[in-house]
Amino acid sequence: AFVSGGNSGALVVGATLIVKRIRGIKRIAFAPIMPSNRGRFMLIDCGANVDCKADMLRQFGVMGSIYMKKVMGIRNPRVALANVGTEDHKGGELQHEAFALLRQSGLNFIGNIEARDIPEDAGDVIVADGFTGNVILKTFEGVALMLMGRLKKIFLRSPLSKLAAAIVLKDVKALKKQFDYNEYGGAPLMGCARPVFKTHGSAKAKTVYNAIRLTKAYVEGNVAEEIADSVAKYRARMEKQEAGANA
Repeated sequence: AFVSGGNSGALVVGATLIVKRIRGIKRIAFAPIMPSNRGRFMLIDCGANVDCKADMLRQFGVMGSIYMKKVMGIRNPRVALANVGTEDHKGGELQHEAFALLRQSGLNFIGNIEARDIPEDAGDVIVADGFTGNVILKTFEGVALMLMGRLKKIFLRSPLSKLAAAIVLKDVKALKKQFDYNEYGGAPLMGCARPVFKTHGSAKAKTVYNAIRLTKAYVEGNVAEEIADSVAKYRARMEKQEAGANA
Protein backbone atom coordinates (compact mmCIF):
# COMPACT_ATOMS: atom_id res chain seq x y z
CA ALA A 1 0.00 0.00 0.00
CA PHE A 2 1.12 3.58 -0.66
CA VAL A 3 -0.10 6.94 0.71
CA SER A 4 1.23 10.14 -0.87
CA GLY A 5 0.71 13.89 -0.61
CA GLY A 6 2.89 14.57 -3.64
CA ASN A 7 2.21 15.72 -7.18
CA SER A 8 -0.99 14.18 -8.57
CA GLY A 9 0.28 13.66 -12.12
CA ALA A 10 3.49 12.02 -10.93
CA LEU A 11 1.49 9.77 -8.61
CA VAL A 12 -0.79 8.57 -11.42
CA VAL A 13 2.19 7.86 -13.70
CA GLY A 14 4.08 6.12 -10.89
CA ALA A 15 1.07 4.05 -9.90
CA THR A 16 0.49 3.03 -13.51
CA LEU A 17 4.11 2.07 -14.22
CA ILE A 18 5.16 0.63 -10.85
CA VAL A 19 2.06 -0.56 -9.01
CA LYS A 20 0.30 -1.39 -12.30
CA ARG A 21 -3.41 -1.44 -13.09
CA ILE A 22 -5.75 -4.27 -12.22
CA ARG A 23 -5.91 -6.56 -15.24
CA GLY A 24 -8.66 -5.40 -17.58
CA ILE A 25 -8.97 -1.91 -16.07
CA LYS A 26 -8.41 0.68 -18.79
CA ARG A 27 -7.49 3.71 -16.65
CA ILE A 28 -6.74 4.62 -13.04
CA ALA A 29 -9.18 7.18 -11.60
CA PHE A 30 -9.09 9.71 -8.75
CA ALA A 31 -12.06 9.04 -6.48
CA PRO A 32 -12.41 11.33 -3.43
CA ILE A 33 -15.08 10.76 -0.81
CA MET A 34 -17.12 13.94 -0.39
CA PRO A 35 -19.83 15.19 2.01
CA SER A 36 -23.53 15.35 1.22
CA ASN A 37 -26.47 16.53 3.31
CA ARG A 38 -27.05 13.10 4.84
CA GLY A 39 -23.82 11.21 4.32
CA ARG A 40 -20.92 10.81 1.92
CA PHE A 41 -20.45 9.93 -1.73
CA MET A 42 -17.63 9.05 -4.11
CA LEU A 43 -16.92 11.23 -7.14
CA ILE A 44 -15.04 9.22 -9.80
CA ASP A 45 -13.09 10.45 -11.85
CA CYS A 46 -11.77 13.84 -10.66
CA GLY A 47 -9.03 14.65 -13.12
CA ALA A 48 -6.87 11.63 -13.87
CA ASN A 49 -8.58 11.16 -17.26
CA VAL A 50 -9.79 14.32 -18.98
CA ASP A 51 -10.77 12.42 -22.12
CA CYS A 52 -12.76 9.25 -21.49
CA LYS A 53 -14.55 6.54 -23.41
CA ALA A 54 -17.92 5.14 -22.39
CA ASP A 55 -16.58 1.80 -21.15
CA MET A 56 -14.14 3.64 -18.90
CA LEU A 57 -17.09 5.33 -17.20
CA ARG A 58 -18.75 1.94 -16.78
CA GLN A 59 -15.59 0.67 -15.10
CA PHE A 60 -15.52 3.74 -12.86
CA GLY A 61 -19.04 2.86 -11.74
CA VAL A 62 -18.04 -0.73 -11.00
CA MET A 63 -14.93 0.27 -9.03
CA GLY A 64 -16.76 2.97 -7.09
CA SER A 65 -19.62 0.65 -6.20
CA ILE A 66 -17.25 -2.02 -4.87
CA TYR A 67 -15.29 0.54 -2.83
CA MET A 68 -18.40 2.09 -1.25
CA LYS A 69 -19.70 -1.36 -0.39
CA LYS A 70 -16.48 -2.85 0.99
CA VAL A 71 -14.89 0.21 2.63
CA MET A 72 -17.78 2.55 3.45
CA GLY A 73 -20.25 -0.19 4.38
CA ILE A 74 -23.08 0.74 1.98
CA ARG A 75 -24.97 -2.44 1.15
CA ASN A 76 -26.22 -1.54 -2.34
CA PRO A 77 -24.53 1.69 -3.51
CA ARG A 78 -26.54 3.94 -5.82
CA VAL A 79 -24.57 4.77 -8.96
CA ALA A 80 -25.42 7.90 -10.96
CA LEU A 81 -23.95 9.50 -14.09
CA ALA A 82 -23.12 13.22 -13.91
CA ASN A 83 -24.98 14.93 -16.74
CA VAL A 84 -26.72 18.15 -17.80
CA GLY A 85 -30.17 16.70 -17.10
CA THR A 86 -31.86 13.70 -15.54
CA GLU A 87 -33.64 12.47 -18.67
CA ASP A 88 -32.20 9.39 -20.39
CA HIS A 89 -31.50 11.25 -23.64
CA LYS A 90 -29.53 14.13 -22.08
CA GLY A 91 -25.84 14.79 -22.69
CA GLY A 92 -23.45 14.19 -25.54
CA GLU A 93 -22.36 11.01 -27.26
CA LEU A 94 -20.14 9.96 -24.34
CA GLN A 95 -22.97 10.29 -21.83
CA HIS A 96 -25.44 8.45 -24.10
CA GLU A 97 -23.09 5.49 -24.53
CA ALA A 98 -22.05 5.44 -20.86
CA PHE A 99 -25.70 5.58 -19.76
CA ALA A 100 -26.52 2.50 -21.83
CA LEU A 101 -23.52 0.56 -20.49
CA LEU A 102 -24.21 1.49 -16.87
CA ARG A 103 -27.87 0.52 -17.22
CA GLN A 104 -26.81 -2.94 -18.44
CA SER A 105 -23.97 -3.33 -15.92
CA GLY A 106 -25.89 -4.99 -13.09
CA LEU A 107 -25.04 -2.10 -10.76
CA ASN A 108 -27.68 -0.21 -8.80
CA PHE A 109 -27.70 2.45 -11.52
CA ILE A 110 -30.24 5.18 -10.80
CA GLY A 111 -29.69 7.20 -13.99
CA ASN A 112 -28.40 10.69 -14.70
CA ILE A 113 -27.82 13.28 -12.00
CA GLU A 114 -27.45 17.05 -12.27
CA ALA A 115 -24.69 18.81 -10.33
CA ARG A 116 -27.20 20.69 -8.17
CA ASP A 117 -28.61 17.41 -6.84
CA ILE A 118 -25.27 15.85 -5.89
CA PRO A 119 -25.05 17.53 -2.44
CA GLU A 120 -28.56 16.29 -1.59
CA ASP A 121 -27.40 12.67 -1.12
CA ALA A 122 -28.88 11.71 -4.49
CA GLY A 123 -26.27 9.00 -5.13
CA ASP A 124 -23.44 7.08 -3.46
CA VAL A 125 -21.18 6.90 -6.53
CA ILE A 126 -21.16 9.80 -8.99
CA VAL A 127 -19.54 8.77 -12.28
CA ALA A 128 -17.94 11.43 -14.47
CA ASP A 129 -15.15 11.93 -16.96
CA GLY A 130 -12.09 13.54 -15.38
CA PHE A 131 -12.83 17.02 -16.78
CA THR A 132 -16.42 17.12 -15.49
CA GLY A 133 -15.50 15.52 -12.18
CA ASN A 134 -12.69 18.01 -11.54
CA VAL A 135 -15.02 20.95 -12.22
CA ILE A 136 -17.55 19.50 -9.75
CA LEU A 137 -14.83 18.93 -7.14
CA LYS A 138 -13.34 22.43 -7.41
CA THR A 139 -16.82 24.00 -7.34
CA PHE A 140 -17.60 22.10 -4.13
CA GLU A 141 -14.35 23.32 -2.56
CA GLY A 142 -14.95 26.92 -3.64
CA VAL A 143 -18.54 27.01 -2.38
CA ALA A 144 -17.48 25.51 0.97
CA LEU A 145 -14.76 28.14 1.43
CA MET A 146 -17.13 30.94 0.43
CA LEU A 147 -19.86 29.68 2.78
CA MET A 148 -17.56 29.41 5.80
CA GLY A 149 -16.05 32.83 5.02
CA ARG A 150 -19.49 34.43 4.79
CA LEU A 151 -20.61 32.86 8.05
CA LYS A 152 -17.51 34.18 9.81
CA LYS A 153 -18.14 37.72 8.55
CA ILE A 154 -21.81 37.58 9.56
CA PHE A 155 -21.06 36.31 13.06
CA LEU A 156 -18.38 38.99 13.67
CA ARG A 157 -20.48 41.87 12.34
CA SER A 158 -21.92 43.11 15.67
CA PRO A 159 -22.11 42.26 19.38
CA LEU A 160 -25.53 40.70 18.80
CA SER A 161 -24.26 38.50 15.95
CA LYS A 162 -21.31 37.44 18.14
CA LEU A 163 -23.80 36.35 20.79
CA ALA A 164 -25.71 34.37 18.14
CA ALA A 165 -22.43 32.78 17.06
CA ALA A 166 -21.76 31.63 20.62
CA ILE A 167 -25.20 30.01 20.75
CA VAL A 168 -24.72 28.02 17.53
CA LEU A 169 -20.95 27.50 17.87
CA LYS A 170 -21.27 23.73 18.28
CA ASP A 171 -23.36 23.43 15.11
CA VAL A 172 -21.01 25.67 13.12
CA LYS A 173 -18.02 23.56 14.19
CA ALA A 174 -19.88 20.43 13.09
CA LEU A 175 -20.59 22.04 9.70
CA LYS A 176 -16.95 23.06 9.30
CA LYS A 177 -15.84 19.54 10.19
CA GLN A 178 -18.19 18.10 7.55
CA PHE A 179 -16.50 20.18 4.83
CA ASP A 180 -12.94 19.66 6.10
CA TYR A 181 -10.99 17.44 3.69
CA ASN A 182 -8.76 16.36 6.59
CA GLU A 183 -11.68 14.27 7.85
CA TYR A 184 -11.81 12.17 4.68
CA GLY A 185 -8.23 10.93 4.42
CA GLY A 186 -7.70 11.70 0.76
CA ALA A 187 -8.72 9.99 -2.46
CA PRO A 188 -8.04 6.41 -3.51
CA LEU A 189 -6.59 5.85 -6.97
CA MET A 190 -9.12 3.30 -8.13
CA GLY A 191 -7.92 0.67 -10.55
CA CYS A 192 -4.46 0.10 -9.05
CA ALA A 193 -3.40 -3.48 -8.35
CA ARG A 194 -2.47 -2.38 -4.81
CA PRO A 195 -3.96 0.36 -2.60
CA VAL A 196 -2.72 3.86 -3.49
CA PHE A 197 -4.17 6.94 -1.75
CA LYS A 198 -3.60 10.62 -2.56
CA THR A 199 -3.81 13.14 0.28
CA HIS A 200 -3.82 16.92 -0.02
CA GLY A 201 -0.38 18.52 -0.30
CA SER A 202 -1.02 20.45 2.93
CA ALA A 203 -2.48 17.44 4.72
CA LYS A 204 -2.37 17.34 8.50
CA ALA A 205 -1.39 14.34 10.60
CA LYS A 206 -5.09 13.52 11.02
CA THR A 207 -5.51 13.33 7.24
CA VAL A 208 -2.64 10.89 6.88
CA TYR A 209 -4.00 8.83 9.76
CA ASN A 210 -7.44 8.65 8.10
CA ALA A 211 -5.83 7.73 4.76
CA ILE A 212 -3.94 4.86 6.41
CA ARG A 213 -7.16 3.75 8.11
CA LEU A 214 -8.96 3.69 4.76
CA THR A 215 -6.05 1.83 3.18
CA LYS A 216 -6.39 -0.83 5.87
CA ALA A 217 -10.12 -1.15 5.14
CA TYR A 218 -9.33 -1.33 1.41
CA VAL A 219 -6.98 -4.29 1.97
CA GLU A 220 -9.29 -6.07 4.41
CA GLY A 221 -12.22 -5.62 2.02
CA ASN A 222 -10.28 -7.23 -0.85
CA VAL A 223 -11.31 -4.31 -3.05
CA ALA A 224 -8.71 -4.90 -5.78
CA GLU A 225 -9.58 -8.60 -5.92
CA GLU A 226 -13.31 -7.82 -6.14
CA ILE A 227 -12.69 -5.39 -9.00
CA ALA A 228 -10.53 -7.92 -10.87
CA ASP A 229 -13.22 -10.58 -10.45
CA SER A 230 -15.92 -8.21 -11.71
CA VAL A 231 -13.84 -7.27 -14.76
CA ALA A 232 -13.18 -10.94 -15.58
CA LYS A 233 -16.87 -11.84 -15.30
CA TYR A 234 -17.86 -8.92 -17.54
CA ARG A 235 -15.27 -9.91 -20.15
CA ALA A 236 -16.50 -13.52 -20.12
CA ARG A 237 -20.10 -12.35 -20.53
CA MET A 238 -19.19 -10.10 -23.47
CA GLU A 239 -17.23 -12.91 -25.15
CA LYS A 240 -20.17 -15.26 -24.71
CA GLN A 241 -22.58 -12.73 -26.23
CA GLU A 242 -20.22 -12.12 -29.15
CA ALA A 243 -19.86 -15.86 -29.76
CA GLY A 244 -23.64 -16.24 -29.72
CA ALA A 245 -24.06 -13.38 -32.17
CA ASN A 246 -21.55 -14.93 -34.57
CA ALA A 247 -22.99 -18.45 -34.31
